[in-house]
Amino acid sequence: MYDPKGNGKEKSIDAVRFTELEPPEHLRGIVHRFLELNTDGLLNEDYRFHALPDACTYIVFDQLDKRIAGVSKLRAESEKFNLGRQFRFVNIRFLPGVWQPSLDQVAYGMVEDAYTGALPLLEVNEALTGGALQAHIPHLSALVDGLVRDGIVKRNLVTEKIFQHLDNLHNVADMADAANLSPRQLQRTLKRTTGFSPHDFLKVLRLQMSLNGNDTWSYADQSHFIHSFRRATGYTPGKYAKKYDV
Repeated sequence: MYDPKGNGKEKSIDAVRFTELEPPEHLRGIVHRFLELNTDGLLNEDYRFHALPDACTYIVFDQLDKRIAGVSKLRAESEKFNLGRQFRFVNIRFLPGVWQPSLDQVAYGMVEDAYTGALPLLEVNEALTGGALQAHIPHLSALVDGLVRDGIVKRNLVTEKIFQHLDNLHNVADMADAANLSPRQLQRTLKRTTGFSPHDFLKVLRLQMSLNGNDTWSYADQSHFIHSFRRATGYTPGKYAKKYDV
């Protein structure tokens, strides 16, 4: 099954903590993980968060500024964001393709502005006060349950079929076969539900599989893998492994 690695933590900075917890069983076709990213005290310098491409949509809650929350989606290349010297974010990482509204309603990148949308994100952010991530799961799960009832998120059977056949996917034709669609139908479906073309979606899957230990999975050769990895992350695989944990 698809197990995206959404971030790389700099090995030289121990005062930044990442916590990931699985959702309740009934949400596991919708939510990949509940996440928390926070500092232990004030850092000596600004922290630059390295966000990896994973095709997932996120709901982000800023615990240090309760006005800030929102929905974000990353691109097919990794990006760095300056989070400052002290922060605490609680996130919901949805599986690719489950977010149903128009992608025009999904903000680009990390959330920085006060939330003014119709979802009850500010109310949930107020409820996420104090305690460890485990204590917040009931509030986060209740929010997702409401999104499911309202049809804002739902399981994506096409991406689920693709994830089930990851080991046998080497090109877009393989993806179409796995999803029981024609290449043209796959193009329309993935673009509508994930925002990615099949080619770009496959690039994300390849990168994620390499981060899970399959260094040259679905690449023509080692040179092709290194080139593709550098384009997606800005690093060669060796330099990335020295600088980041995933």
